[in-house]
Amino acid sequence: MRAAALEARNIVRAETPTHGRFRDTLVAIAVVTVGIDLICSVLAFVFEHGAKQTEIKSFGGAIFWTSTQLLTVSSSIKNPISTPGRVLDVAMEAYAITVVASLAGSIGAFMIKRGRELEQAAENAERPARPRRGVERG
Repeated sequence: MRAAALEARNIVRAETPTHGRFRDTLVAIAVVTVGIDLICSVLAFVFEHGAKQTEIKSFGGAIFWTSTQLLTVSSSIKNPISTPGRVLDVAMEAYAITVVASLAGSIGAFMIKRGRELEQAAENAERPARPRRGVERG
């Protein structure tokens, strides 16, 4: 558990290029997803607020619905009634699946790269230091 906490701290601080790349990937995914969520909330509200039998009646309801759709947990609000709302729903679900797959791939790539870095560091620590050329031991 302590090693995991250290790795998390190293990611936040970008201690190595590998940590920095992983942190940048996580930040990019989060920022883009928040932007997509807000854009989709506006679109959902515009598409649905006037439709009969819709449950998306306010902008707050639209934010709640899009956020739960992007988190792939769904919600108690029924799916959109309008055709543009339904197209938006499918696009958001496709985006959510893509993000989850990208996140899983990024985590896997980070773990493999860090494992190799740690193995290399252990090998380097085990090797005795070689004398430099032209320098005699005394």
